[in-house]
Amino acid sequence: MTLLIFFLWIKTVIAYYIDFSLGVADPIQHFILIINPIATSVLLLGFALYINRAKISYIVMGLIYFLESALLYGNILYYREFTDFLSFNTIAGAGKVSKGLGASASNMASYHDIIYWIDFIIILILFLTHFIKIDKRPFRKLNAFAITMTGLMLFSLNLMLAECNRPQLLGRTFDRAYIVKYLGFNSYLGYDSIKTAQNSQVRSSAVGTDMDNVLQYTTDHYAAPNPKYFGKAKGKNIIIIHLESFQQFLIGQKVNGQEVTPFLNSLYNDKNTMSFDNFFHEVGQGKTSDAETMLESGLYGLPEGSFFTSLGTSNTFQAAPAILGQKEGYTSAVFHGNIGSFWSRNDVYKNMGYDYFFDKSYYDQDVQNSTMEYGMKDKIFLSESAKYLEQLQQPFYAKFITVTNHYPFQLPDEDASNDGFVKPDTDNDVVNGYFETAHYLDSSLQEFFQYLKDSGIYDNSMIVLYGDHYGLSNSQNPALAPLLGYNADTWNNFNNTQLQRVPFMIHMKGLKGGVNHTYGGEIDVLPTILHLAGINTKQYIQVGTDLLSKNHSSIVAFRNKNFVTPHYTVLKNSNDGYNVYSNKTGEEIDLSTNPNLKAKVKKWQKAVNQKLQISDTVNNKNLLRFYTPNGFEPIDPKNYNYQNEINHLLDTRSALGLKSTSIYSKNNNQSTTSMYHTDAPELGGDRSSIDNWDYFKKNQKNQQ
Repeated sequence: MTLLIFFLWIKTVIAYYIDFSLGVADPIQHFILIINPIATSVLLLGFALYINRAKISYIVMGLIYFLESALLYGNILYYREFTDFLSFNTIAGAGKVSKGLGASASNMASYHDIIYWIDFIIILILFLTHFIKIDKRPFRKLNAFAITMTGLMLFSLNLMLAECNRPQLLGRTFDRAYIVKYLGFNSYLGYDSIKTAQNSQVRSSAVGTDMDNVLQYTTDHYAAPNPKYFGKAKGKNIIIIHLESFQQFLIGQKVNGQEVTPFLNSLYNDKNTMSFDNFFHEVGQGKTSDAETMLESGLYGLPEGSFFTSLGTSNTFQAAPAILGQKEGYTSAVFHGNIGSFWSRNDVYKNMGYDYFFDKSYYDQDVQNSTMEYGMKDKIFLSESAKYLEQLQQPFYAKFITVTNHYPFQLPDEDASNDGFVKPDTDNDVVNGYFETAHYLDSSLQEFFQYLKDSGIYDNSMIVLYGDHYGLSNSQNPALAPLLGYNADTWNNFNNTQLQRVPFMIHMKGLKGGVNHTYGGEIDVLPTILHLAGINTKQYIQVGTDLLSKNHSSIVAFRNKNFVTPHYTVLKNSNDGYNVYSNKTGEEIDLSTNPNLKAKVKKWQKAVNQKLQISDTVNNKNLLRFYTPNGFEPIDPKNYNYQNEINHLLDTRSALGLKSTSIYSKNNNQSTTSMYHTDAPELGGDRSSIDNWDYFKKNQKNQQ
């Protein structure tokens, strides 16, 4: 048993470092990665010790070892094809696995794979030479139990270290790779199996009539589009820019006499930009993925964990890419400089109906220092995305997910601004860094916008920018307070809630702009965008309302059931009561002396609870499988494959010929990437990763 544990441990660690990209960032993570196979190996192989008959015990131990080895190698092959790990559903559907792995697993095998199977030859030789003999003495149950306890103790230690390094690891499962990195394949598969069983139990109880209340709710709360804006962006490209961890207070903010985000400030106040200064993020534990869930589906994330990783890989959607594609002929694409499995995007996007997903594998990995913990630096990411954007057939719906302005907000010295920007000097390094990475993001967007204008994309596009969630947590806000003109000693939960404001801007040439004071949140983005595109949302299941509609609901519901109205901020307290603050003065209101307001608060709370409950019911029971709007065709994820995106782009353009509407085709089949100018120091003036088509094809060949 000791020998088997050693072999299983050593080849798993080898696989971690040779065949998987797990994003190990510090010595503690390396240590956890190295020890995590041991605990579950002890537990699983230890089961055989409870069997009295020696031969059967050896056979059972051998079978467990073989299954563990097969699971490891199966994940290796699957990862080479899909950059992801085998889930319970994937393993359960044997036909799907064989189809997913391709015509022959041998095509994905590598010469070095012998290291994953040579141990069986060694074990066989050890038995044949009688170096290892079957010990026929009975193994005491007490000793077997002691080994089981040892395995549990090791696993507890492993889990403790994992939680210390990555809090809420299992609660906020934002990437399957994180569970594998911290707890190993066995723990990941066990966790995934439990979640699958829980989801199946809830869904199995659902029936079509469960949609009745949902349909009644969406009918009663439907907000008709504003005729002044309905269809204003019809036929226009829609570009979504996801501003990572970007909060509203950064707009117009100065430190050391310099604007933190000069470009976004100018865009915010541009005559062609409609900006919202009372727009709030409404994410829960899913954070970035929750923001995407609301943006794409018009439904909230879950009360706990991430909808993307818990339910998004199997749920039915009525999402923006599919609606725009089927109603108005839009091509859809997501651009993200991180691995495709992060937040299970490579599966969720298929269910949403995204035509293309350009993840980290589609970008030049040879550019030194181009990546950070959560993906590629924004300047390199956006500049390299141009080569794919110009190939999309118009009109397109394209989403760009930036990452540099992500916790812990550490920007390398070589990327520091060349305009002399000096970050603040508080006693909190995270706060100081937040302003510097935000300034870098701002510069990245300025370069991107200039390219959009120079290439001609800008003139036919509506560009939507929004902050996905907070950047600085409540614990860091007191250090931030003086920079915003507040006293850290009097900072309270009202102030924390006000900092849930994030930017929301709609920019389009010819759009009558201005700062809109309407209260709203991320749940309201989808109906707003669809109405601007000329698509009425009445038949779709969305719990938000068009921000431009005269019937828009201005109660902003947060995932924890707190809420904000245009005049009040309402926070639940530990005594099952409420702390109500005036938005105008920030002062707390005593409800005992204001019975009318108390009654209103209870009414508003009921509306908030119902809104969240409707969304949770639809998501948890996967109710959209029972309802298909007229003219809408449910998405079959099997029709989408993100492994051959470059060929897909070129084949589409070639098939359309003169009918191709891509920017590349409209530019007389000449690339516009030379129009993209960036001062990213990593490129050093070398544009081969941006302009060279041979590189694209080589990249595609490597993926295949």
